Amino acid sequence: MDEDDHRPLTLSEELEASGVSRRRFLAWTARITAVLALPPALAPQIAQAVTTKAKPTIVWLNFQDCTGDTESFLRSRSPSVDELILELANVDYQETIMAPSGAQAEKSLTDAVAKGGHLVVVEGSIPRGASGTYCVIGGKTAIQRLQEAAKGAAAVITVGTCAAYGGLPAAAPNPTDAVGVSDIISGVPLINLPGCPVNADNITATLVHYLTFNALPATDDKGRPLFAYGARIHDNCPRRGHFDAGEFALAYGDDGHKNGWCLYKLGCKGPSTWHNCPTRQWNDRTNWPIGVGAPCVGCSEPAFWDTMTPISARVPNLSGVGLQGNIDQIGLALVGVAAAGATVHGIAKVVTHQRHFALTPAGPGAATVQATATQPEEPAAAATTEDPTTEGEQK
Repeated sequence: MDEDDHRPLTLSEELEASGVSRRRFLAWTARITAVLALPPALAPQIAQAVTTKAKPTIVWLNFQDCTGDTESFLRSRSPSVDELILELANVDYQETIMAPSGAQAEKSLTDAVAKGGHLVVVEGSIPRGASGTYCVIGGKTAIQRLQEAAKGAAAVITVGTCAAYGGLPAAAPNPTDAVGVSDIISGVPLINLPGCPVNADNITATLVHYLTFNALPATDDKGRPLFAYGARIHDNCPRRGHFDAGEFALAYGDDGHKNGWCLYKLGCKGPSTWHNCPTRQWNDRTNWPIGVGAPCVGCSEPAFWDTMTPISARVPNLSGVGLQGNIDQIGLALVGVAAAGATVHGIAKVVTHQRHFALTPAGPGAATVQATATQPEEPAAAATTEDPTTEGEQK
């Protein structure tokens, strides 16, 4: 028997054996390159890295969560969850999909962490109240499990707003003293993928970036990758033209709502939310909330439940909310003074999105490219939210 018969299959061979053609794989590579906002010329480099580099070991921990991020992950279609597990990474511990249970499951976790250099994916917030006993798994609190799993890890990836910033469990009055991962661990490269739930495309793209460049993607000042959270939903929203024209839906089912007009007056938080929802959408780009007439609720922002509710109300008094000056000037030039009130919509100060990059180590032999993307500066006093149109007025 040839010795080659005993060697592990390469990813290319695994893809071929599973019926994934080279053409389909290259199409997927081009798609991920676009998600990462990288030049198309880098697609071959990504394909080479994904097919040749050692698969990272992933430990996926669930704490105070609704399992929505796991469900989003399981419904990933490009690649499918099977491809992601079998080809891109070794998911050695994930409570929802793993075969072992009880002591065997705990052994899988212990063995994966003992190797070191693994990636820790965290879903759900971590409660600190009552000495952490609001969340106990296998006899250990969420705090203990997270700290133990992070030892020797190459990086920690939070999926969903709960893991990133505390999310709904941390909303007032926060009875369990729930917090995000960064409040528990330090000294390990960390990247946040917030959203309720996280978009599976952003998980895949983050893993591919890590495989390709041996580094996590550049992030903003909230620890979010710029490729996914570098622009406001409002700036890329297909309804933006209606906003600039002063055309707003005033009630669900009215003519404006049926005609796809701006949802700002129905409570859309797109002007103060940073996410790639408009460009990536969901379920293999089938649709997204605003696409079906539901206003953005700002779920990828820290403390969104406390600062952006009630959901049905227009953007509240948020400090630091602004639009890019050149876009607003275009809108004003097109529609004149009549749209001026709409374009302002509570902006206290026009600012520029600035980014400052730095390199920090990401485990043995790796580097994490991090950036501080300064969000709009806070005005001296809280901004006031003015009604962009008078009640009942439609264009």
